[in-house]
Amino acid sequence: MAWLSLLLFLPWFALLGTLFWLFPRQPRHAARRLFDAVTLLVALVLSIAAMLWGHHIGVVQDDAGPIWRQVLAVLYAYGAFLAAMTAAIVLRASWLARRATKAASKPVHGSP
Repeated sequence: MAWLSLLLFLPWFALLGTLFWLFPRQPRHAARRLFDAVTLLVALVLSIAAMLWGHHIGVVQDDAGPIWRQVLAVLYAYGAFLAAMTAAIVLRASWLARRATKAASKPVHGSP
């Protein structure tokens, strides 16, 4: 039943992933698409691992009720997904800013 939390959050993860993929609209080059695809895959894998971990913690705690297995699984999965996406947004913004600065500092052909 640990997978129920992923099933319930998959539409929300898809929405957040789509927004991450689409914005900012430019620049859209192969390296950016690869970065975005790897980020979404890593976020999903981390979310699954955290979900299983949270469910396991809920199972081994005797004083917690049966609903807490699912609650912990959802909380851990969502937290891992958001942490991965937040880190990726920060890294991508700095990477794109560096790339834009580097492109702007290149000399134009024909200028001294």
